[in-house]
Amino acid sequence: MSPPLGDIVDTRPVPPPARTVLEGRHIALVPFSVEDHARDLFDLSSGPANDALWAYMGQGPFATFEAFQAYYAAAATKDDPLLFAIVESGSRRAIGHATFMRIAPADRAVEVGNILYTPALQRTIGATEAMYLMARHVFDDLGYRRYEWKCNALNAPSRRAALRLGFTFEGIFRQHMIVKGRNRDTAWFALLDHEWPGAKAAFEAWLDPANFGPDGRQRRSLEELRST
Repeated sequence: MSPPLGDIVDTRPVPPPARTVLEGRHIALVPFSVEDHARDLFDLSSGPANDALWAYMGQGPFATFEAFQAYYAAAATKDDPLLFAIVESGSRRAIGHATFMRIAPADRAVEVGNILYTPALQRTIGATEAMYLMARHVFDDLGYRRYEWKCNALNAPSRRAALRLGFTFEGIFRQHMIVKGRNRDTAWFALLDHEWPGAKAAFEAWLDPANFGPDGRQRRSLEELRST
């Protein structure tokens, strides 16, 4: 008797994410440019009041703009992680960043990570729109079958965000990494291609202007829309 085997799947590789612009109503994701984005992002993420932004990041906080600039000048040249600035649609001010990383075109799997949301982006419609635009690009434009989210297992806000956005918790990799001299257990989440149509419909219903009242508050939550 033959041992159990996985389903046969399309083995054609998909293209890796490229430096492109993902334009939304409130924000856009654009290839990171030190000249265009470093100063805005540094000003919004530096200082003792913002140290917590960097608690679970692999880098930072940065004491000087020069140190920040040097790090991001190198980061912006890499293809994996592929770094995007999150900019306001009108002003094009950089208010955050995110990357596509651990890109595996042959397996059609990719991770979203290195996400930095400054206070100007946190808890805004644009914060959710950024994650929608990246997921839509991965599934609809590039044809990936697995979209991953990983975070420090102690990072409760990131874990809540993953679940809110439609990712499924898959477990904890214990003693997975050493980051800034400390142990990191990593929580793994994923969104799969057959789950994307439902997640996409919920994202688009949530982002619809009709979902927000005159005070800017949501009428229905993303989780509620995904469950209907």
